[in-house]
Amino acid sequence: MKPKNNTQTGRRDFLKTSLVGSAAAFMVPTIVPSTVFGKSAPSNKINIGQIGCGRIALSHDMPSTLRYDEARMIAVCDVDIKRKEGGRAWVEKFYADNKKPGYIDVKMYDDYKEMLANKDIDAVIVSTPDHWHAQPAMEAALAGKHIYLQKPTSLTIEEGRMMSDTVHRTGVKFQLGSQQRSMDPWPQFKKACELVRNGRIGKLHTVKVGLPGDPAGGNPEEMPVPENLNYEMWLGSTPWAYYTLDRVHSQTDVFSRPGWLRCEQFGAGMITGWGVHHIDIAHWGMGTEFSGPLEIEATAQFPENGLWSVHGDFEVTAKYADDITMHISGKHPNGVRFEGEDGWIFVTRGNVGVTASDPGAGDKKSSPFMASDPRILKSEIRENELHLYASPEQHKNWLDCIINGQTTISPEEVAHRSCSACLVAHIAMKVPRKLYWDPIRERFKNDDEANSMLSRPQRHPYGTNYVV
Repeated sequence: MKPKNNTQTGRRDFLKTSLVGSAAAFMVPTIVPSTVFGKSAPSNKINIGQIGCGRIALSHDMPSTLRYDEARMIAVCDVDIKRKEGGRAWVEKFYADNKKPGYIDVKMYDDYKEMLANKDIDAVIVSTPDHWHAQPAMEAALAGKHIYLQKPTSLTIEEGRMMSDTVHRTGVKFQLGSQQRSMDPWPQFKKACELVRNGRIGKLHTVKVGLPGDPAGGNPEEMPVPENLNYEMWLGSTPWAYYTLDRVHSQTDVFSRPGWLRCEQFGAGMITGWGVHHIDIAHWGMGTEFSGPLEIEATAQFPENGLWSVHGDFEVTAKYADDITMHISGKHPNGVRFEGEDGWIFVTRGNVGVTASDPGAGDKKSSPFMASDPRILKSEIRENELHLYASPEQHKNWLDCIINGQTTISPEEVAHRSCSACLVAHIAMKVPRKLYWDPIRERFKNDDEANSMLSRPQRHPYGTNYVV
């Protein structure tokens, strides 16, 4: 169902007006009457392009977005032809199953920059590997596209700062895939943070975050590059390295856990992979969403052989403002435990996951929401107390905010800070001493070695340094 030109113009004028308004009034809601859009009108659709058609896209981002009437996916993109075609087939099957045959006209792109030039696309979902997050997000913002970005926001702190500043300057709606903030499917995280922020466990002094490490391994044998894969572009800004399957992704099972997740060339491992989720919740409960740690020290084990190189077992201790100490380690149950002078609250995902290949989320037989006194969990937040942002579901919140002009629950700066805290912890794993972090300047104090890790060399023409 293709909108008529006059209708299409009306919708685009609204989206453009909303975008400009949000840039001029950051954090100030712009309410649009519901009568502007009829629920079933073609003009009510937000045309979406999907960048990256792998495990997270097919199992999470695409189904979680298209379940809402506001969204219509009109294009897919991937540097792996098999995955690109698989993405289109998935979308077309979705619309066929939902009896929307007029929607089956999905364009395919090998290069996301060509997709961003398509003026029919209002918004993009970026579900690519970690080293391909910051650059397409910046370029999408500059093209005026609203962005749903998978976590973590960036490979380095410098890239993340560039991404946040660029998105903020353009005023597009940005949402990070930190879905633990939204009520569906885990309402317990918001409730836990509200209870902590409203003093139900007394003065907060300790936060314990449980994260697993990754195993060593991976087959390092050099292999021919599959004909269907643009490997040169897939490597992006990272250094050239010969192709081997365990460095990239499966050629037969799109839903399997890819090897790149365990290579430091493309990410930092679990400290950013899951750390962004749990540290984001810790920041929400601590009220430090726009800041970061002040002091940090860490130990970690790194593989000495094999292909995979991200950290295994580790321990991180970070000091935040108000004399709050955060401990991050695989020794703690997977989740977040807030400890105060009058009690504690523990929160985790429980039995509900995002993908079939998610790492274990701790003891799934235990309750995902516990406290030192069960009465704490039943405590109601009174009208005159702090109520945190209520989002029904992460993708739904993004779509709603594109339409109504409000700020999303995980905007660009909050997203960057949850990632930068993880990257500070990753740098601390590499440096055998306590580090002192300045969250305003985003620099370590008097430590040139640590500061040298705030960025990485970028392989031209890829990388945030070459965004124009």
